[in-house]
Amino acid sequence: MDLRLADRVVVVTGGASGIGAACVEAFRAEGARVAVVDREPSAPWPVDVTDEARVAAALDAVAATHGGIDILVCCAGISGPVGTHVPEIAVRDWDSVMAVNARGAFLSAKHAVPHLRRAEAPSIVLLASDSSLLASEGMAPYCASKGAVLMLGKALATDLAPDGIRVNCVCPSIVDTPMSRADMGCEDGFDGVGYPVQAAAEVAALVVFLASPVARPVNGTHLLSDFGMAAKSGFPMD
Repeated sequence: MDLRLADRVVVVTGGASGIGAACVEAFRAEGARVAVVDREPSAPWPVDVTDEARVAAALDAVAATHGGIDILVCCAGISGPVGTHVPEIAVRDWDSVMAVNARGAFLSAKHAVPHLRRAEAPSIVLLASDSSLLASEGMAPYCASKGAVLMLGKALATDLAPDGIRVNCVCPSIVDTPMSRADMGCEDGFDGVGYPVQAAAEVAALVVFLASPVARPVNGTHLLSDFGMAAKSGFPMD
């Protein structure tokens, strides 16, 4: 299938590792020109997505360099304290997770919009999570932040509909990335863990499709990628 992404300019935040890096590779395979925005100093566009002035400057610079921006993918995110219940969560940890995951996506979208308005088939894809929909014990900051990302996507789609800018979310369950390996205590990988784990490249394929002009009718919604786990009732059968 031709996704009609050749020569389109794509900005990927958090593009230096994990799902973001897989998205960069997938877009480039489709012929897109990709700008990697990441807090890593070695990134082509080293930016802390919680810093509004730096986000705005980076997106303006990308647009000036490449002649515009067609697609924004917000992958920058952190997990914060995992396995910590609410009474033990420090406010600074709560604020840090909300700042990167929710405010970072908001700022990236806010400052990409002036450029996206000039694009032929503009779109935004936000990386949410199955934790946007289902809570996991000991992950309150992450769940709250990803719930915010999911609703931000709907709000953006509503606000930006007159501009023709589509906004959708991808909500994966556990993905094999360095961050999730560290969070789950699986530094050597997820073989034999007893639950399904998806590859970053599998998530990236969904992102690329939703971002592409081929998905033109799809707007303001989310794609839950969780092996059907949320479809199963918790009703006791025994």
